[in-house]
Amino acid sequence: MKLIPLLLALIVGTLSAQTAKRPSSRLAVEPGTIHVEDILPKALFMKVMQDSPIYVSSKLDRAIGSMAPGTIVKLVGMSDTAFRVRGKARHGDTSGWLPTAAVAHPDPNLVTNLKKLHERQTKVEELIAAHQIALGMTGEEVSASMGKPTRKSSKLSATGKEEKLEYVIYERVPQYTTSVDAFGRPFQTVTYIKVETGSLAVNLKDNVVDTIEETKGNPLGGGGVKIIPGPMVFGF
Repeated sequence: MKLIPLLLALIVGTLSAQTAKRPSSRLAVEPGTIHVEDILPKALFMKVMQDSPIYVSSKLDRAIGSMAPGTIVKLVGMSDTAFRVRGKARHGDTSGWLPTAAVAHPDPNLVTNLKKLHERQTKVEELIAAHQIALGMTGEEVSASMGKPTRKSSKLSATGKEEKLEYVIYERVPQYTTSVDAFGRPFQTVTYIKVETGSLAVNLKDNVVDTIEETKGNPLGGGGVKIIPGPMVFGF
């Protein structure tokens, strides 16, 4: 009879471990706001400069507590008029919205740069979902979109590091076969085979796509090469 309690303990322990490893979900993004915590190269902390209520939404219409001057908060999201932060309010740890005037940050162009960063990230995610690439992407973004290259080479010089990623592009082509079942009725089956349709070479300079060369076929499509802004550098 001791086996049952032991099994229950093992099950509870396994479930607890799985729960502990489960990543926290992203905060819901309100219309007209952007979530920046996950796209920043590192956490951005700001200081509360004046006594301020902290609000439940970016409309600043319902306070859930207050922040004392000097409190250090972590930036989570933003709108045109408010920052979503995470930190210690007077009543305890919380996440909510503060007016932009209530906090100080090191970069006077922070809001503009964060909007540009968000726009770039949105374009990158669209390219990755479509398995496409563009000038200005990083090597990691190319790998996320195209997978592991067929061939890779690199060169170091006084001007920096250059890499060349070569990809063979395949397309799944359906092959139809007609057969007859036991009752003499025809039926059709389909199988897919990989057919090489093109190849391209991606040249990176200091880990940013500098040129893209179609070495066979037209893997980039009729629209030609796409261009996005290069990765942004933040001074914090």
